[in-house]
Amino acid sequence: MKILVIDDERSQREILSDILVDAGYEVQTAASAEEGLEHIFNNDFLLVLTDLKMPGKDGIEVLKETLKFNSDIQVILMTAFGTIPSAVNAIKSGAYDYLTKPFEKDELLRVIERAAEKVHLMLENRELRDQLSTQYSYHNLLGKSKAIKAVFRLIEKIKNIEATVLITGESGTGKELVARAIHYSGNRRNGPFVPVNCGAIPENLIESELFGYVKGAFTGAYRTYAGRFEQAQKGTIFLDEIGAMPMHLQVRLLRVLQDKTISKIGSNENVNLDVRVLAATNEDLQKRLKTGQFRIDLYHRLNSFTIHLPPLRSRRDDIVLLTKHFVKKHADRYGKGSLTISPEALGILENHDYPGNVRELENIIEKAIILTDRAVIEPDVLMFEKMIMSESDDTKKRQSSLPEMEVDFMRQALKESRGSIKKACKILGISYKTLQYRMQKYGLVRKDFI
Repeated sequence: MKILVIDDERSQREILSDILVDAGYEVQTAASAEEGLEHIFNNDFLLVLTDLKMPGKDGIEVLKETLKFNSDIQVILMTAFGTIPSAVNAIKSGAYDYLTKPFEKDELLRVIERAAEKVHLMLENRELRDQLSTQYSYHNLLGKSKAIKAVFRLIEKIKNIEATVLITGESGTGKELVARAIHYSGNRRNGPFVPVNCGAIPENLIESELFGYVKGAFTGAYRTYAGRFEQAQKGTIFLDEIGAMPMHLQVRLLRVLQDKTISKIGSNENVNLDVRVLAATNEDLQKRLKTGQFRIDLYHRLNSFTIHLPPLRSRRDDIVLLTKHFVKKHADRYGKGSLTISPEALGILENHDYPGNVRELENIIEKAIILTDRAVIEPDVLMFEKMIMSESDDTKKRQSSLPEMEVDFMRQALKESRGSIKKACKILGISYKTLQYRMQKYGLVRKDFI
């Protein structure tokens, strides 16, 4: 590690330099505050040892200008005038520590070693955050699986182009997160992001919501209204559930995409648009094309690029990462910041099929955090919805619910412990009382496992 020593006394600089070099540090010296600051501004020092009293600028000024330049730099002040007020002033100003001259060699090295350790930890934490951000996250999209990393790469390629993008995937996979990632990582990030759920707006209102209207255009139009397209000027409009758009509006949307203009209801004037359009659907638009429910020309206009979000059951490598993220998010929200999740609970979550995808996983975690009164989330507070699922067209439907998985886990634990409830509790990570209650609830009898 490189250390900068600032002291106006030559002999003091040399003594300090010799001690630190012998201890294995790389040292550079400066004879004044001005010279020292020049070194700091033009090099990569993260540890500075400076005298307090010097001609010209003093050590406190060095400290303040250093931290203003880079708040990560650790500054240690030295002075022969060791008073409590000056020490307090130095620490309040952001100094890592304070040494009073004359000090022993061992005292100096202890302080330097602690400061160097803080720097190393800071750099390691930053590197870890950068790795996690690069490898597992893209603007709030989380994952480390091959499938989600392919989505990250595609977003990176198309973020700055103006072509429309169609985002497909089951409900709950995070299609709006993808749209937001495209917007906020691209060159329109400083403009508005305007989401529109086409399936949630009544059919008789969606035209006025999208394109706006002028005052007096219809009964109740008491003022001129800028529709969602106009609100998105210089930014991005996100048309979610695009498959639900009525046919007569599909014609108008196609014209908007072609001409880059809109006209408000009740007006003959055109408004030029500078808007990027992203759309999403959880429906199979190919089927809607065949049944005449979606225009083929609009489909091709929207489908310049397609991003398909895989269901969570197809990227199980992401379940633990997402779970830990949601635990932290909602534990902080409900004032349970130290909450963790047990391996047994994680095991159950990893084996669930998630018909509701990432949204379902988050809901399960949020409910568990609300329900638990312990420091660790255990299997007994995981609340799954009973859902009928079809694995394929040729397989029969089955039910997936927490009680079935709980019983399987308890049976296995009791079998391994040969009927010992105490040992089974350790295997499952739950309390004696909880296991007794669950056994009674599901009709499990201890003697059956002895």
